[in-house]
Amino acid sequence: MRIYRMGESGEREELLRNLGVEPGGVKIMGPKMETLWIFLGGLRTPAANILKQDALSVGADLAVPRGTVTCSAPTVDTLLIATRSQLRQLVRKETAQPFGLKKVAEALAAFLREPRAEVRIMGVLNANEDSFYAGSRFLGEEAIGRIERMIGEGARIVDIGAVSSRPGAEPVPVEEELRRLRPLCEAIGEGSFPEDVLFSIDSYTPEAVELALKSGFSLVNDITGAADDRIVELAVEYGASLCIMHMQGTPQTMQRNPHYRDVTAEIDTFFAERIEKCESLGLPRERIILDAGIGFGKSLEHNLTLLRNHRNFLRHGCELLIGASRKSMIDKILPTPTEERLPGTLAIHLKAVENGATIVRCHDVAEHRQALSVWHAMEEVIPFPEC
Repeated sequence: MRIYRMGESGEREELLRNLGVEPGGVKIMGPKMETLWIFLGGLRTPAANILKQDALSVGADLAVPRGTVTCSAPTVDTLLIATRSQLRQLVRKETAQPFGLKKVAEALAAFLREPRAEVRIMGVLNANEDSFYAGSRFLGEEAIGRIERMIGEGARIVDIGAVSSRPGAEPVPVEEELRRLRPLCEAIGEGSFPEDVLFSIDSYTPEAVELALKSGFSLVNDITGAADDRIVELAVEYGASLCIMHMQGTPQTMQRNPHYRDVTAEIDTFFAERIEKCESLGLPRERIILDAGIGFGKSLEHNLTLLRNHRNFLRHGCELLIGASRKSMIDKILPTPTEERLPGTLAIHLKAVENGATIVRCHDVAEHRQALSVWHAMEEVIPFPEC
């Protein structure tokens, strides 16, 4: 007999098929192979008691504070522990329960969503002279060469910006942003690039965004998270996608003692509100990408919490983007110059991909392609050894 504990597999159902399990068995057992931990804060205490009993009835559990059973407090914070199969059963049960549990069921159902797309690398190009990483700054003809190189290295999206958003960066007049962007937009509009490569404009200025979209760009990377209705309207008008990023404050103020009561919950609410706004303006959810904004108005602990909880944001049904390339959170963990932060960047980005990110925004395309290729190889399921 051979016996050993197997590691986690991203393709759990494929593993069962490789074992020769009948299709019906695969369908039953697959959802039992991953345990979800879901925080439910501010739950009415009677609802928590009902949810606790229903969770136990399907083999799951709900961690509750002391005194919950006697309703000593009007609301409690809880932690639901369930497999996907158990969660599906629980959602059905709570739909018919009182004390607001129908809404809880609707929220829980969203956690059954999975990433919809393969991981794509987004290469960064800054058409300015003051971005925080000098290795991303390219102007004129040199910029076109850099774009071609990134595509050759494996970038499927090229993100171009002309204004730095590093902490403390000064605003740039729109005329100057347009002056920096216009030659690149013209070259891209007239150039011959692979059809599967998308161009993204990293801007929140309507004039710059429209210039880029007219030149064939198909993604707007908005660090203000769709604060300006005109940005959303332009994405709708040109059939583009929109990346909504969360930022507390502005680039000038965002790192001055950022504070959250619950960073994951607050950003989750922000995303829900901005998605609703975009949909009301005509932008379908399928064309919305979410970026938690690592380093944009967050402390080190905020950033680490968001990375641990990144999979939560899949519940909105949008692709997730991660962009922590060479950021200062690496320096705060282990003092390291910007030029030497590639290893830390790869560690962060691979963790984010493991937790649901499907777009990786980075400065080092070739290195990310190699790291992601190795990661995918480890995630692949190999046939089970024959007896």
